[in-house]
Amino acid sequence: MGMPNFPAEFNSLPDFEKNNVLLYLLASVGSEELALAHIMNAEGEKIQAAVAAFEDDCLTIDDLLSVNDNVNDVLKTVIKKEMLLQFKVENVQRLFDTVEDC
Repeated sequence: MGMPNFPAEFNSLPDFEKNNVLLYLLASVGSEELALAHIMNAEGEKIQAAVAAFEDDCLTIDDLLSVNDNVNDVLKTVIKKEMLLQFKVENVQRLFDTVEDC
């Protein structure tokens, strides 16, 4: 996976007006969401590969359950990150409201 490509105005941030900074923060949330989507996709592929190996008698049921537990742990971590990103978005929304009131 390559680095995210932000629009040109975000790469250099020519000024530090509050609206531009807040937009940059929202763009960073989008980048993190994309990374989490890649992680979840990889975990789905891991499950598919494990099920295929189980069906071909290459994995035992214990091995399959172990893969499932591992995927479960990763997805729990993704959910925790999603919660942190939600807090970040809520903070940005509050700051947008503050900027608009000025």
